[in-house]
Amino acid sequence: MPKQVDHEARRNQIAEALMRLASKGGLEAVNLRDVAAEAGVSMGAVQHYFRSKDQMLTYAMEHANNRAAARIRQRLQSEPDRPSVRVILRTLMVEMLALSDDSRTEFLTAVAFFLRALNSPDLAADYRKSWPQLEQWVADELRRAQESGDLPPDRDVEKEAAALLLIPDGLSVGLLLGHRTGEQALEAIDYHLDRLFGKSTKD
Repeated sequence: MPKQVDHEARRNQIAEALMRLASKGGLEAVNLRDVAAEAGVSMGAVQHYFRSKDQMLTYAMEHANNRAAARIRQRLQSEPDRPSVRVILRTLMVEMLALSDDSRTEFLTAVAFFLRALNSPDLAADYRKSWPQLEQWVADELRRAQESGDLPPDRDVEKEAAALLLIPDGLSVGLLLGHRTGEQALEAIDYHLDRLFGKSTKD
């Protein structure tokens, strides 16, 4: 009887390999054969699932986002009470930081995606579709905080959402280059959330 192959698991295996290569030094010199070797599969297996490196990178970015989203859900579900908008946004921003091995790999994969997208209209279109969706989600959460009285009504939630999402990216550059510690990055996130929501005794 032929061996059953979990196709999603195989795609994820290849995506994880691509992400590891991206975190080691970018993807410009990486080819499908390198990814196959890193994943421990044949070249034919990689080509079966992905026609090009760009297609593989797009899938890897989706996989990276899904990994981060799963960690965020797990952290929020561990909260003893229903988390506030501030806690939800802090959890998101912390997971976007290049603090852990997983988030560092995801951040560097995003950098590789961005660099490829500069010269790829298709990848650029994917970015223009996905990032605004995240901004809109954050804006909706901020609007919910306004409705509950946790955020002043004069705040422009669209502009605040855009600003909040830029913070982890900038801090991650400092973390990776060594001129900022993890503690300093977390303090910076709390500073900006305090500016929006007021001082918090617990996150």
